[in-house]
Amino acid sequence: MPEVLKAPLVVEFPFTRSLGPVQSAFLTGLRERVVLGVRTADGRTLVPPVEYDPVTAEEIHDLVQVAPTGTITTWAWNHAPRRGQPLDTPFAWVLVRLDGADTALLHALDAPGPDAVRTGMRVRIRWARDRVGAITDIACFEPYDGEPAPPDGDSAALADDPVTGIVAPARLDYTYSPGRAQSAYIAGLSTRRTVGERCPSCRKVYVPPRGACPTCGVPTAEQVEVGPRGTVTTFCIVNIKAKNLDIEVPYVYAHIALDGADLALHGRIGGIPYDQVRMGLRVEPVWTEGARYPDHYRPTGEPDADYDVYKELL
Repeated sequence: MPEVLKAPLVVEFPFTRSLGPVQSAFLTGLRERVVLGVRTADGRTLVPPVEYDPVTAEEIHDLVQVAPTGTITTWAWNHAPRRGQPLDTPFAWVLVRLDGADTALLHALDAPGPDAVRTGMRVRIRWARDRVGAITDIACFEPYDGEPAPPDGDSAALADDPVTGIVAPARLDYTYSPGRAQSAYIAGLSTRRTVGERCPSCRKVYVPPRGACPTCGVPTAEQVEVGPRGTVTTFCIVNIKAKNLDIEVPYVYAHIALDGADLALHGRIGGIPYDQVRMGLRVEPVWTEGARYPDHYRPTGEPDADYDVYKELL
């Protein structure tokens, strides 16, 4: 049986967004140890606040302060905290209806174990030492025996320096395992060959192969070596430098139809000024020692391909 290939992969990017007046007030309040909700026309107080009533869709903006204490409405125990979660020891995810609110806020509860948590349990906010205007300004909730507590902070200070935007890191960690078709493709690249698969019905050759024809939906098994030369079908000029790529901008990233393939793959174009790259440019791969795929593609010096040759691959 062939070796099952697998590799850890991470997809990560910072998600930057601006805030409207309601969310701005809520996060600014957390920075000042103030919890704000928003009151609907029928008198309900929603925490966290939203800009539109989820029942009537009416715009709402009447902000009200609620207490830092509340009651657990439901919960789930987290035995194994993951990277980036509020606590690095086992904790409970809880929905807490803060005193003065009609909806529940999701956050973490610091508790010694699941036997110490129950629905109806009274809790209070534990504030983070350093607060910046984010949901993480609430470090977590902690058990609390007592009546509703007065607000912690001063809402009068909220207008001085409002939070107008946030950056939320988005990250996905997973293990990727290619199937039979992509394993053969990767094995081919290790010997500097590009291997696709031909559809038994439409006879098109797809690179990289997926094990099935995207047009006909039938399995593919016939392996076909394509390239190594190809044609630029379309391209873009990259002007923003990526953190994990040691490539000076501007540079060109292109779709390249390798000779014999019926699907264009993508690659970087080098060996030519970025403003001289064009559709129809004939290119070939450039490998570096020990690389598992081409570092970039460079012009071959051949005449440009006629548009009719690659127009179906755009």
